[in-house]
Amino acid sequence: MLPSRFFLRKPPSNHLLLRHVSTTPTPSRSSSSTIHVKKHSGDHEFLHPSTFINTWKPPRDPKQAEAQLALLRREYARKVKEIRKEYIKEMELQRLEKLRKDEAKKEALRIANEERKASKAAKKKAEAIEREAAEEEFRRTLMTERAEKLEYWRIRQMKIEEKKKEKKELLHRQSSLWVDESELEKKTLEAIVDTIPL
Repeated sequence: MLPSRFFLRKPPSNHLLLRHVSTTPTPSRSSSSTIHVKKHSGDHEFLHPSTFINTWKPPRDPKQAEAQLALLRREYARKVKEIRKEYIKEMELQRLEKLRKDEAKKEALRIANEERKASKAAKKKAEAIEREAAEEEFRRTLMTERAEKLEYWRIRQMKIEEKKKEKKELLHRQSSLWVDESELEKKTLEAIVDTIPL
């Protein structure tokens, strides 16, 4: 059997191993996480050091030790309860503050919407008034034009009637003229030769 390749390889030298270890990147925090931690460390209020730390001295009597331990547990439970109450109060205050801000935001939006609607209504009203004024002006000009046309038509009709009357009167006068008997033949000859419509 042939020896495997693993056994044929040279073992890695210490120099290469040190180089590999020194060039591997060390895990470091990103800049955003460090900024986040710094920001919250400034806002955070730490509790005072506990008075229970390093106060336990083991007594020789196990019953006394149990009593002290029960007392410590009760005290710890009481403090945890108080801290939880404070946390609940803080969360309720935050919730009420958020509700108040939301209500103020809604009220501001409602007022802005009402103002916008009122301005739109005023604009529409002004446009309607302008439109009515323009329509009234147009109607007035139309009526004056119609009156002028009617007056022109009446004058024209009167002139036509006058011309007709004048022609009729002229014709009536011409037809009512007495023609002498001496000129009758001459007039009939002229009428036959010169056909003038009567």
